[in-house]
Amino acid sequence: MEFETCRKILTKYWGYTSFKPLQEEIIRSVLEKKDTLGLMPTGGGKSVTFQVPGIALEGVCLVVTPLIALMKEQVARLNSMEVKALALHSGMTKEE
Repeated sequence: MEFETCRKILTKYWGYTSFKPLQEEIIRSVLEKKDTLGLMPTGGGKSVTFQVPGIALEGVCLVVTPLIALMKEQVARLNSMEVKALALHSGMTKEE
């Protein structure tokens, strides 16, 4: 997978033409199939570092987070962009 594919996804879905420096470093590590831990400040664009590769690569992207409200918001946004996404959290009923 070429990094340029990720840049095209960023532009198509988020409207940006380039990544922030830490975003690019994290995404490149993921594309190289390395175990990757990305630590960024609040508002630093962490979501893009897993959402873009999640769209670009085949398979499932699993994200574990304690922030249910943010999870719901991100899933709604991805679904509005016609990207398949689902959240599983402790506030769900057995039926859900």
